[in-house]
Amino acid sequence: MANEIATEKKVIVFQLKNEEFAVSVQQVVTIERVQTITRVPNTSNFVKGVINLRGVVTPIIDLRTRLGIEESEYNESTRIVIVYLDDMEVGLIVDAANDVIDIPSDVIEPAPEVIGAVNADYIEGVAKLDSRLLILLDLKKVLTNEELNELKSPEGQ
Repeated sequence: MANEIATEKKVIVFQLKNEEFAVSVQQVVTIERVQTITRVPNTSNFVKGVINLRGVVTPIIDLRTRLGIEESEYNESTRIVIVYLDDMEVGLIVDAANDVIDIPSDVIEPAPEVIGAVNADYIEGVAKLDSRLLILLDLKKVLTNEELNELKSPEGQ
């Protein structure tokens, strides 16, 4: 018993439609309210545009669109989760950012083929906590290197 090490993963939990998702707290920079998003021409449909966040131009992704979940109107609880990915900050629009929790590693299971509408390619694993099912997103797979490069130079050059 003494040599067992309880490892936990600290995550930010957010909501899309009726499902709860989580990303590692180490990748999250900040959580912001929705603000004016400047559209950028010739980008993928899930790229909503850019915001100027404290002097940093940050690309904004609608995570619902990216994961194939139908879009919904933004409301009071809609948030932009700013994550650090591949040397750049990217904003992910989510329905609500719920809480920060620790997930014991032993409750994280590999992703099944499909969870709800979300393709398993984007999922790092799932965690069952009491009555909650958390889908752990693999942000490196949510945005490919090509897409990240497109965000770095949205004009397509």
